[in-house]
Amino acid sequence: MSKQEVILCESLEKSLIHAIERCPHDKLFILTDEHTRRLCLPALENLPEIKEAVSITIGAEDVHKTLETLASVWTALSNQGATRHSLLINLGGGMVTDLGGFAAATFKRGMAYINLPTTLLAMVDASVGGKTGINFNGLKNEIGAFAPASSVLIETDFLRTLDAANFFSGYAEMLKHGLISRTDHWAELLNFDTAHIDYRVLKQLVGQSVQVKEEIVAQDPYEKGIRKALNLGHTVGHAFESLALAENRPVLHGYAVAWGMVCELYLSHLRVGFPKDKMRQTIQFIKENYGIFHFDCKKYEQLYAYMTHDKKNTSGIINFTLLKEIGDICINQTADKETIFEMFDFYRECMGV
Repeated sequence: MSKQEVILCESLEKSLIHAIERCPHDKLFILTDEHTRRLCLPALENLPEIKEAVSITIGAEDVHKTLETLASVWTALSNQGATRHSLLINLGGGMVTDLGGFAAATFKRGMAYINLPTTLLAMVDASVGGKTGINFNGLKNEIGAFAPASSVLIETDFLRTLDAANFFSGYAEMLKHGLISRTDHWAELLNFDTAHIDYRVLKQLVGQSVQVKEEIVAQDPYEKGIRKALNLGHTVGHAFESLALAENRPVLHGYAVAWGMVCELYLSHLRVGFPKDKMRQTIQFIKENYGIFHFDCKKYEQLYAYMTHDKKNTSGIINFTLLKEIGDICINQTADKETIFEMFDFYRECMGV
């Protein structure tokens, strides 16, 4: 898998011109959702390179991360004369970068694309690392491809217009990166004043977070080994997301990951000895900032069934990423059904469900 260029922008205009020039193209397209077309696209429209771009707009939020939306992007590309030598810019959050990346990876068997993420979640997770895809058959990211963007441009000024819920959604992935890397980075994230955001400090934290992911992806681009570290919180988190979608009460991805980390840190403590004090500190931060995902014991079987569909599984055995200590990662861990149900019990008890 080719290495993508990740740029922490000092000047968005200069960085975007550089990224476009790296990709010779016959036609330029820009994909937005309804929100980023209104809030973010105006910041780019005065650039000569963007004025001639064909704009494609899709519905916002994860409920539109579907085969139908993907087909509408393919149709727009086809009807507007896109070729294998065209270039697509994905301007939006994780749904736009995931779906747009997959559209680019599959149209004419692959065209180049640039990610310009506008949410914290997309900056530190979705747009970096080459994973693209859509939800399908009630399951998160069930269909997709490894297809890295030519460039990913991180412009943290977009975060100034981000609402609190979407800020914390992205921050959950940053907290995960702290847990799988270094104690000082984890502590810095727990102590960051999220009520009075210093955007200069946040930019530094975002840069560190992206670096954690980049270093892991460089070692294991196709998730055969250590890249599974990035799945901490996701085995349970994706099950929570799937249940929420099935019950027509969708939740933001980062919130599901945060709740998933509550479960998987408990499992880490139980199975490989993750320190109880660090587990409690992390869970307290999550309780204070993410609220509670409600479910009762009657949902355990359904959650377990969702977990059996997780992409990391082999031969139907549920695969977890656990931690012995901050930065001490244990991939390819398993747990039986009884232990998983005990984990759900712990979640409901400690979160006050």
